Amino acid sequence: MTTARDIMHPGAHWIPSHETLDRAAQLMREHDVGALPIADENERLCGIVTDRDIVLKCVAAGHDPSRVTCGDVAEGTPRWIDARADVDEVLREMQGHRIKRLPVIENKRLVGIISEADLARHLPDDKVAEFAQGVYARA
Repeated sequence: MTTARDIMHPGAHWIPSHETLDRAAQLMREHDVGALPIADENERLCGIVTDRDIVLKCVAAGHDPSRVTCGDVAEGTPRWIDARADVDEVLREMQGHRIKRLPVIENKRLVGIISEADLARHLPDDKVAEFAQGVYARA
């Protein structure tokens, strides 16, 4: 059985919700990633900030990324998956919520993140096509 741990990108990094978007952008550059899970003061997942969020919700809206926090742009209920979850459960979660990145949690700790690229590297073409159809197709 292929699990979330088998396909995730290990070593994902949190960013605290009180950190600013300019700091988030710096960390994304340092780690060569396009998204960071956001942690609250108790190190619990409270969202994800993406490079797209920084551009659209902050810069394009005329706000200063050194004054807007990650918590300010976090929206909705954060989704995550247990490291032991089967890959079919991963796909259901991502497709069902039309999300492109999924934090992987083990013992209440962030251990990795699954992105579209991880799916493409580890899954057969038909599963990747099914994912793309579920996430990108308009209802």
